[in-house]
Amino acid sequence: MNEEKMIEFQKRLKINNKTITCAESCTGGLIASKITSISGSSSIFKGSVVTYCNEIKEQELNVKKQTMIKNGVVSIQVVNEMLDGVLKKFDANIAIAVSGIAGPTGGSDEKPVGTVVIGIKSTCGYVNIQKYLFNGNRVDIQNKATNKAFEIIFNKF
Repeated sequence: MNEEKMIEFQKRLKINNKTITCAESCTGGLIASKITSISGSSSIFKGSVVTYCNEIKEQELNVKKQTMIKNGVVSIQVVNEMLDGVLKKFDANIAIAVSGIAGPTGGSDEKPVGTVVIGIKSTCGYVNIQKYLFNGNRVDIQNKATNKAFEIIFNKF
């Protein structure tokens, strides 16, 4: 993610009268920080929530406890509910949601450290939710997840 691409992306959103929001877990607000690092972002950025613990995912985004229990917090199903919740909460047109295991602890055989689910959803019907496996330390994984989210969204909007 570079500044030029972010400026161009935000210009496209402004021209099309679109707004964006995000719900972050393992990235801890990094995506929102990158969006707001560009002057004038207040015209396209509605806000964001960092839902680091499960209770806050439920409370702030209406993620169902049963969805988290059945699929795990790092799952396409949970990220889908995070997207729905944040779109509704901020009345935005486009949302990014991320849930993952940045490490160094917390991984398992099924979901090792570096497993991250990234979702993009729009009110126009676009949905892209995928699971990724990033390598590196905690900061590397957070940065790679953030960059991947922007790569996806820059190519679509």
